[in-house]
Amino acid sequence: MTYTLSPSAATVPARDTARFLRLVLRVDGVSTAVMGVVLLAAAAPLGSATGMPVAFAVAFGVFQIGGAACLALIAGYPVIPPALARTVVAVNALCAVGCVVMAFADFMPLNGFGTVFLMIGALIVTVYTALQYTGLRRMTAASPPR
Repeated sequence: MTYTLSPSAATVPARDTARFLRLVLRVDGVSTAVMGVVLLAAAAPLGSATGMPVAFAVAFGVFQIGGAACLALIAGYPVIPPALARTVVAVNALCAVGCVVMAFADFMPLNGFGTVFLMIGALIVTVYTALQYTGLRRMTAASPPR
């Protein structure tokens, strides 16, 4: 007698519906951490080059490192909660808008390089936001309703 076994759920690895989102969160987390370290380590020279106050660069660097830790934590969850992914998208969108506002609202005595620096930051954060939103949509579309 011959038995044919079909693959069971226990032997077939589950497809990670959040794979793309998880990757984008990790890359965003690493780049955010690097930027935070740069802001902290080079606050004075960066301030001179951009017109950004040193205290702002230090505070923003600390914020970046905290944000990077949050991104790493969320990316490491076995199942990424959609609410956390939506929060990441919203916070990144607010950060992008904040960079644009800071660049043009005369809150800081930025020079031309400082304005360009913040606009490049806004562009990078906008790209991450769009990629994370795409990953969130893929993840929720692939997940069965609960």
